[in-house]
Amino acid sequence: MREQPEQQAPPVQRLRIRYAKRGRLRFTSHRDFSRAFERALVRARLPMAYSSGFNPHPRISYAGAAPTGSASEAEYLEIGLAERLDPAVVHEVLDAALPDGLDVVRVVESAGGALADLLTASRWRIDTTASESDLITAVEGFLGTDSVLVERMTKKGMRELDCRAAVARIEVDGSSLVLLLHHTVPAVRPDDVLTGLRQVTGLEPGEAPRLTRLAQGRLVGAGTELDDPFG
Repeated sequence: MREQPEQQAPPVQRLRIRYAKRGRLRFTSHRDFSRAFERALVRARLPMAYSSGFNPHPRISYAGAAPTGSASEAEYLEIGLAERLDPAVVHEVLDAALPDGLDVVRVVESAGGALADLLTASRWRIDTTASESDLITAVEGFLGTDSVLVERMTKKGMRELDCRAAVARIEVDGSSLVLLLHHTVPAVRPDDVLTGLRQVTGLEPGEAPRLTRLAQGRLVGAGTELDDPFG
């Protein structure tokens, strides 16, 4: 009979971390980031709690990573520690251990519950080369439709998504779009919205629009603003 693995003690503290992907590091995939983050935990010598089983892993919970190629000021994860530490100290040592462009923004103690339940929508900025007048016309046409179906290849094959239904708010800021997106299943991404704008209005946003996630949270204020998940 196979010997049972040692049962690990539960974490004594859970910390929630907001981090950013900036510059060239926006091309880091979620798998690449998770490897870099685990190496940073080792370099920072944090007393991590581990899962039980034959292959214990550090207790890290990721929440809704941004698509590869997009920058972000608001990515989130949670870690479990075997000893209590000052969140400010964890912030300092982790930020120093991560490469430039993967930056710790804030660390707080978990208030309990599931982190993902606090992250049900995102605010995005899409920088284009289109004129402000073309963007205004495109947004008006897009908002005037009840449904805009687009297709995208996912891990489960080609999926049809209603990108109009996922948009809570969309505004024009010069040559940029600022939009609030519901976190749907399957997820509608900012580039899906660009595809929908192109289908409905013929908008040409340029060869490589820059996508940046500005914030995550829950929709408040009649569904047009985001709260602070750490608030």
